[in-house]
Amino acid sequence: MVLGSFSLLHIHNHFPPIHKHNITSSSSNTPKSQKNLLTRRKTIAFGPSLFIAVASSLTHLALAQHQQQEDPLEQEEDRVVQLFQEASPSVVFIKDLEIVRSPKTTSDDVNLIEDENAKVEGTGSGFIWDKFGHIVTNYHVVAKLATDGSGIHRCKIYLADTRGNGFYREGKIVGVDPACDLAVLKINVEGIELKPVAVGTSQNLHVGQSCFAIGNPYGYENTLTTGVVSGLGREIPSPNGRAIRGAIQTDADINAGNSGGPLIDSYGHVIGVNTATFTRKGTGVSSGVNFAIPIDTVVQTVPYLIVYGTSYKDRVGTCPWIPPALMAKGGTTLPNDDYGSLIPPDLMAK
Repeated sequence: MVLGSFSLLHIHNHFPPIHKHNITSSSSNTPKSQKNLLTRRKTIAFGPSLFIAVASSLTHLALAQHQQQEDPLEQEEDRVVQLFQEASPSVVFIKDLEIVRSPKTTSDDVNLIEDENAKVEGTGSGFIWDKFGHIVTNYHVVAKLATDGSGIHRCKIYLADTRGNGFYREGKIVGVDPACDLAVLKINVEGIELKPVAVGTSQNLHVGQSCFAIGNPYGYENTLTTGVVSGLGREIPSPNGRAIRGAIQTDADINAGNSGGPLIDSYGHVIGVNTATFTRKGTGVSSGVNFAIPIDTVVQTVPYLIVYGTSYKDRVGTCPWIPPALMAKGGTTLPNDDYGSLIPPDLMAK
């Protein structure tokens, strides 16, 4: 269309020039035939300017249409797309597999994605913590694996390397903290390069700021939901019944399978671990009230889980809560306080 406009300009510029005396001649002294010629020439003289204006408009229209085809996203949409593309390679899909033992079952069966000897018991999410293969998730996502003494449960993790290649790895439990609903898994990283998440802080969050949840709800991999920070300093129950303090409330959808995935801010930094959703009783439908463990709690806990397999509370001689019967058995009657309990000497962690 642009070339056509320039072609029109080139053609119309070949009309003969208008002589000055033709333009200034009075109507009384000019023959009728010359008046008609003058009128036509005036029209022709106006022609190039008209075509220039039309061509300019068509050129701008063509450029605008071309730009719209190349970049159909608005600035805000483009920012969210880039944020997801940057963060999603660090998010993993966790499957809890139950191996049905049979005479033909071998240790290699666990390396199969799905087969007759593997039953998917549950799914969840997690994120790559470091380049050494440590993966952070919720404790309740891997609770069966963590408490399984028979060896029938296995953890399969689907993830991608820095080149975008997807693959499965078996995940091994490194450490768990039921009181904080956190767990750390580890995979074999031989021959692969991982992309850890960008860890942020939950200290300076504000109600109303944007946040984004990435996970695998109902088994749908790499799902993004958006929302805002709806509240701060909430308390939610952990798997062992103790309250998790400082939880982040958000209206970004967190459904079954999202647990363990990251909640990120507008800069792509992880600010929490998606953990729970408030559902209407008997419906299982989310009410838009969802919660994440603050990343500052995760940062304090994960290094201890990696090194010791337990949280720092256990290392300093305290635990979140001791049942009264167990306290009596241990020979102490000290009451539980708001923050923890004194562990009797014979129960002290090594």
